[in-house]
This record gives sequence, C-alpha cells and structure tokens, in this order.
Amino acid sequence: MKQLTIQSSQRSYPIVMEAGLRFDLKKWLKSDYSSILIITDEKIADKYLQDVTESLGDTDIYTYIAPSGEASKSIEQYYKLQTKAIESGLDRKSLIIALGGGVIGDLGGFVAATFMRGIDYVQMPTTILAHDSSVGGKVAINHEAGKNLIGCFYPPAAVLYDTETLASLPYREIRSGYAEILKEGFISDIHLTEELLALSLEQVSSAQLENHLEAGIKVKANIVEEDEKESGVRKYLNLGHTLGHAFEATLGYGKVTHGEAVANGMLFALHVSEDVAGKKLPFNELYNWMKRNAYPIIDIEEESIPKLIKSMKSDKKSVSGHIQMVLLNKVGEPTVKNLDDSSVEAYIKTYIERMNKR
Repeated sequence: MKQLTIQSSQRSYPIVMEAGLRFDLKKWLKSDYSSILIITDEKIADKYLQDVTESLGDTDIYTYIAPSGEASKSIEQYYKLQTKAIESGLDRKSLIIALGGGVIGDLGGFVAATFMRGIDYVQMPTTILAHDSSVGGKVAINHEAGKNLIGCFYPPAAVLYDTETLASLPYREIRSGYAEILKEGFISDIHLTEELLALSLEQVSSAQLENHLEAGIKVKANIVEEDEKESGVRKYLNLGHTLGHAFEATLGYGKVTHGEAVANGMLFALHVSEDVAGKKLPFNELYNWMKRNAYPIIDIEEESIPKLIKSMKSDKKSVSGHIQMVLLNKVGEPTVKNLDDSSVEAYIKTYIERMNKR
C-alpha cells in the first residue's frame, strides 16, 4: 500500500494506492454516512460496481450509471444526477463515490460540490489518466464552447486508487494516461522525463506503472498544496492543455482521448518553447515517443486555425483576451506566457510546416 496526504484549505485528505482496495472501502471512509450514491459509467459498472457496493455493508446504497465517454460531462447528465440524488433522499450527511475515469470523477465531484451546497465525495479512479484529475479538487462539466468551463474547486474526502482496476485497461487508455504522467515529468524532473520517453508502453510492467503513477501523483500533490486555486504554479499543470482542449472541443468530445489531445498539445508547446527560450528542447524525442506508442498525430489544416484560436481563447486559462500557454525554459523549468492571436496563428503555421516535413 502507498499513501499520501494532501493538505487543502478546506480539508486534508488521503490518497491511497492499493491492489484490491475496492473490497475493503469501509475502513477508508472517515464517518458513517446516512446514504451513499455511487456514480459510474457503463464500462466500469460491469466490472467493479458490485464489488464496491458489497464492500459498503448495510448502508443505504444508490447507483447511477452514466454513458461512457467525454460527452457525459454535460449539463444534461449533471441535471439527471441532481435529480437522482434528490429522488434517492440524499442529505447533507450523504456521500457520493465517483467510480471511474476522469469524466466520472469530474462529473461526480461537481454534483457533490453543488448538491445542497456541498456534500462529501470520494474519488475512486479506474484509469491511469485519472491519477491526475482525481487529485487536487478541480471538478467540472463541459460547455460546447470549451472544456471544463463550468466547475469549481472542491476537494474530495479521499482518493482511493485500486490498482487492480488498471489491469483491464485497453491500450488506448494506457496511452492516454501516460501523456499526463509525461507532462508531470516535463514540468518537474529531467530524470523522470528521460525514463518515460524511453518507454514502449505496450511493454510496461505493473511495477513500473505503479512507480510512474506514484511519481506523477507526488508532482501533482506538491503543486496543489502550494497553489490550490491555480493562481501561480498550479498553472504549470496545464502544459499541453491549451491546444489540447481546443482539439477536443473542435474535433468533437470523444473523437480523441484527453491524453491523445494533450500529447499533441505538448508537442506544439515544445515547438513554441524552442522559439521563446531560444534553445533546443525534446521536440523530436516527444514526436518519436508518440509515433512509437501509436499516438494519433493530429493534422491541422490552415483553414481550421481561426476555429482553434477561438477555442483556445474560450479556454478558462485565457487572460484579458490573450491565450495563456505553459511553456518550458528547459525540462523541469516551466513558465507561463500570454500570446496574442497573431502570435499564436504564426506559431501554428510554423508548426504545420515543421510537421509536414516529417
């Protein structure tokens, strides 16, 4: 078992990583709850919902199964879940358990944050990608104009990570999750970055995966404790997300995974960083890693640039009409730069040229 504790302004909460944890949940719940609503999706329900329900004993248990995929982070699913909570008789002493990947964690957490002005919730991530989204208390749903535009900061009561659930992940989900771990390497640690860039993800062992997850969670935990509300260093966690979120929104949620979009966004961020920093960065190494591990390389058509820029400006990280990007001075030394539309357009055009030469 591996355990960390996050200190937030509202509460401290544990992050626990343990194989088989879903069979012994009661010991990790800090109080006796009047009732529990478990929120999951169609894919996870078949695998783990019964295990989780049975481990909770004789508490009044209710369940809600959302459709799988990013499209469930919607105002429609949010409203249905609020209705489910009301009809089930949940009160301020109730608990919500978000059992699933980042979509379920964000959706379930936002429902908990706003039901009766806030009740406890527990994150039970079942994907690699969710090691990032489940830590730090950022919960949200999407708007058609952009990702995560409707949400708040609301820390969980606990993050309970049953590492056995990762064994059933399809390769695409492994690939998606490792993009976020690599992001954490880029902004913090040259040694972790070099180790990750050497990986062939289809050959990663369970022990390697757990070590990489722990390393990524520690990076996220340290940053979140220093900057809970994203006014300073927490912005660094957005490396690759400015264009990545724009890809998700413009291509249509679910067409590419979040991690696939972020990987492409990081490639663009390194392209921009090389110009701003005036030095070579691991652009080629990242590109080769993506190709070796079968990440989709997203083609950008010139006519789509205005649409991408509009989406990037709708991102919650935009400031005074400028697009805010996380860049690297070097690996382990991130920085934030505000760019105007013309600069971003020029960078996208030179990026297209660079990619077309490959």
